[in-house]
Amino acid sequence: MHTETSEAAQWISCPECRELVYVKRHQRDLGVCPGCGAHSRLHASERMAHLLDDRSIVPFESPSTVDDPIGFTDSLPYPDRLRQARERTGAGEAVTCVTASVMNHPVIAAVMDFRFLGGSLGAGVGERIVRACETALRTRTPLLLVTASGGARMQEGTYALMQMAKTAQALAELDEAGILTISLVTNPTYGGVAASFATLTDVILAESGARIGFAGPRVIQQTIRQELPEGFQSAEFMQARGFLDAVVPRSALRPVLGALLGMVRQDAPHARGPRTARLVRDPGELPEHEPWHVVRLARHEGRPTTLDYVYHLLDDFQELKGDRLSGDCPAIIGGLGRLDGRPIVLVGHQKGHDTAQRVSRNFGMALPEGYRKAARLMRLAEKLGLPVVTLVDTPGAHPGVEAEERGQAWAIAENLRLMSGLKVPVVSVITGEGGSGGALALAVADRVLAFSNAVYSVISPEGCAAILWKDRGEAPRAAAALRLDARDLLRQGIVDAVLPEPAGGAHEDPVAAAETLRAALGAMLSELTPLPPRELVERRRRRFRRYGIEDARNT
Repeated sequence: MHTETSEAAQWISCPECRELVYVKRHQRDLGVCPGCGAHSRLHASERMAHLLDDRSIVPFESPSTVDDPIGFTDSLPYPDRLRQARERTGAGEAVTCVTASVMNHPVIAAVMDFRFLGGSLGAGVGERIVRACETALRTRTPLLLVTASGGARMQEGTYALMQMAKTAQALAELDEAGILTISLVTNPTYGGVAASFATLTDVILAESGARIGFAGPRVIQQTIRQELPEGFQSAEFMQARGFLDAVVPRSALRPVLGALLGMVRQDAPHARGPRTARLVRDPGELPEHEPWHVVRLARHEGRPTTLDYVYHLLDDFQELKGDRLSGDCPAIIGGLGRLDGRPIVLVGHQKGHDTAQRVSRNFGMALPEGYRKAARLMRLAEKLGLPVVTLVDTPGAHPGVEAEERGQAWAIAENLRLMSGLKVPVVSVITGEGGSGGALALAVADRVLAFSNAVYSVISPEGCAAILWKDRGEAPRAAAALRLDARDLLRQGIVDAVLPEPAGGAHEDPVAAAETLRAALGAMLSELTPLPPRELVERRRRRFRRYGIEDARNT
C-alpha cells in the first residue's frame, strides 16, 4: 500500500485498484483492501499476532549458523547485507520459529518475513525450519509453516541449495511419525522454498491472490520469452490445477487452522457412544421392489448428496482439494470433520440436485484427478490414524477422452490397491448409484453398507441392454437380470447391511436418512476402531478374496 500525503497520512492507496482506504479501517481489516480484496504483506510479528493465541508464543533460541559460507560480495559484502536486514526488521533471520497455540490447539509455527532479504532460503532459515520440525517430532505437535520467499539465497551459493534437501528430509520424518503438517502460502512464495518445505505438507492453504511457483514470471519471460496466461501462478490458478487444498481469505485463516489442528488433538474428548442403528442384515426383512423402480429412486435428483450428508453429520468439516498432480475433480469431494466428536476423513461422489449443479459436478462421474484426490486423503487418514468413510453415488467413472488421456484406469486401479491395505478402519456406504469401477474405487472397505433404494452393479442397466440386447430400451429387463438392488446385494454378501429409507425414498426425508446414516456409521466405527491395523487389513483382504468362491458367503 502507498501512503497519501494528505490529512497527515490518514489514507492509503491500494496498489491494485488505487482505491483510497482509511488507515484504521485497513488495519482493522488485517491489511485487506475493502474494494478489491488485495492482501498486503504482513510482517512475521503481525502474522503471528493474527494467527496465534495471545500470550501463547514462546520463541525458539537462535541456532548458531555460518553467516558467510562462501565470502560473497556484490555491491556490498554479504555480512553487511545481513546486518542491515537485522537492523531493519529487528529479526535474526527471515523466519521466526515459536511454540504456540491456535484456538487453544498446540502448534509449532515457523513464520517467514519477506522484508528480510526477500525471505530467501539460506543456512539460517534452513536450520530454523529443521529445528521446528525436530521440535514437532519430539513433542508430537502439529507443524505450521507460513511462507513468504523469493527463493534460495544466492549469497550463500550451493549451501543455500542444500537447505532444500535438508528441510525436505525433516518433513519426511514428520510423515513417518504421523505428525500433521500444514502450510500457509502467502504472497510471494517462489523458488527453493516453494520447491521444498512449503509444498510438502499434508494440507496446503494459501491466502487469496498469493503468488506461488518455482520460476517467477520475470524469469520465465526473460528466459524463454513465453506469454503467461491470465492469473498465472496465483493461488486461485494453482488450486484449479490441484496443488492447493483451499484458498482462504485472511479473516478466515485462524478458524480454519483451529479446526484442522483440533482434528489431531491428542487430549480431545472421545467420540460420543454409538446411537441405536437400524440395520437390516436379513434379506427376507426387505420388501421386494421392481428393480427398475429402485434404479429410478437411486437416481432421483432430490436424493441427498454427499455434501448434504456432510453438512448434517459432520462438525468442523474442512474440505481439502486437489490431487497434487493435475487438477481438482468436483465430482469427488473430501476432507476432515467430526462425526459425533470422532475425527474422520470423509470422501464421496457429489452429483448435485438440479441440472446446473449436476453439470458442474459432471453428474458425479469422476476424472482421474478425483480418484487421485481421494487416494491422497486416504493416505492422510492413514498417516494421522483416522477412520475413512466413503459415500458412493455415481453412474460410473467419467468415460471421456480427457479421462483416458490422464490415466483413468491407472487411477482406479491404484485406489483398489491402496484401500485394500489401509491400516485404519474403512466404511463405505452406497447412498444412491454404485456404478462399476468408478464406484468400487471408493468401496474397498471393512464394512460396505447400502441404503434400501440404492443400486450397485458392474454396469448400468442401459449399458448392459445396449451391449446384450442392442437396445437401451431393454434397461428395465437388464436391471432385473443384474440383481443390483439392496435386497439382492445383501443376499449375495456384497453389502453387510442395509439402511432403511423413509417411505418413498431418502429424498422424502433427508434429515431422517442422515440420522439413519449417522447411527450406522457410529456403530460400524465402534466395531472397527479397537481392531489392530494388521487385523483390519487381513480381514478386509479376506473379504474380497472370497467373492466368486462356492459357498463363500458362509465362510
